[in-house]
Amino acid sequence: MGFLSRAASCSSLLRTTLPSIHRSLSTLTIETSVPFVGHRCDPPSREVETSDQELMGFFKDMALMRRMEIAADALYKAKLIRGFCHLYDGQEAVSVGMEAAITRKDAIITAYRDHCIFISRGGNLVETFAELMGRRGGCSNGKGGSMHFYKKEGGFFGGHGIVGAQVPLGCGIAFGQKYLREETVTFAMYGDGAANQGQLFEALNISALWDLPAILVCENNHYGMGTAEWRAAKSPSYYKRGDYVPGLKVDGMDALAVKQACKFAKEYALKNGPIILEMDTYRYHGHSMSDPGSTYRTRDEISNVRQERDPIERVRKLILSHDIASTAELKEIEKEIRKEVDNAIAEAKESPLPDPSELFTDIFVKGCGAEVYGVDRKESKVLI
Repeated sequence: MGFLSRAASCSSLLRTTLPSIHRSLSTLTIETSVPFVGHRCDPPSREVETSDQELMGFFKDMALMRRMEIAADALYKAKLIRGFCHLYDGQEAVSVGMEAAITRKDAIITAYRDHCIFISRGGNLVETFAELMGRRGGCSNGKGGSMHFYKKEGGFFGGHGIVGAQVPLGCGIAFGQKYLREETVTFAMYGDGAANQGQLFEALNISALWDLPAILVCENNHYGMGTAEWRAAKSPSYYKRGDYVPGLKVDGMDALAVKQACKFAKEYALKNGPIILEMDTYRYHGHSMSDPGSTYRTRDEISNVRQERDPIERVRKLILSHDIASTAELKEIEKEIRKEVDNAIAEAKESPLPDPSELFTDIFVKGCGAEVYGVDRKESKVLI
């Protein structure tokens, strides 16, 4: 069955099975849109506890992320952002739902679709746009660009450009967490395209052998670079890929489902070792700005997902149905977010470009035995 047929089937289910909702004071208990599907584990409850404040936070954060990525699209087309640029609009529920279930002491590492993860880990808009435009005020001093965001103090370890290479790095962070007995976990994120990389299975194997607190999160947006998942993977059930490692399939367009799954996964990983989460999500833009995203899928498919599964609209409906805020109030929030994004872009444009001498910094870390691979800034030659 193709993705469009599966999406239509899911949409039909959502139309005929409305979530059952119970409310007690400011606490809400909401049933997830679709059931979790487990592999070698019993899935968590579909009933998720939330609150007025959390739902409003989800709405604001996702609306900010959406506007930020749309603005990045415009900046790229205006040639103010150069090089690679992979946008996250459509997948916002994965970021905000994950953050709601963990702390900043837990670590996250991801691939090159990283702008919104950076924001969820405490980054700000000015740092985001400055980095995208290669300015000194960026989170990586303007030297990383779209693919290499980073915020160590927020537990965010990148932003990585090599497909799948972040997963073994994430498992290494998890090794450190266990070694230091920190009682924290690492979420190593990757896409359905990277799910076929050999290094992922190697890292998962050693993580299982050593019971590391590693949570492998496959953001399955159903398409790689111009290629549908079913053309690249014999078995697109990515949550089962670990075989000997438990897995959970999650509606990645439902922020509350993501929250519940990540809470479950963290508790599991701290006691038992690695687990895989497959987030069934969708990207509205192409794979990158060089990919129109319309040659391998129809515009009707994208439109249907927007109408039936959009993560922001789902939260909007919950807020309105519980009289947490009015339609006018939500529109005012979105209006203020547009202003905030525009102001951040203007401020980021004022940040200077990095000095050319910065080309030779951040090459190595002293004291780690790596000095021989550094650069002599005076002579501008590689030391080997």
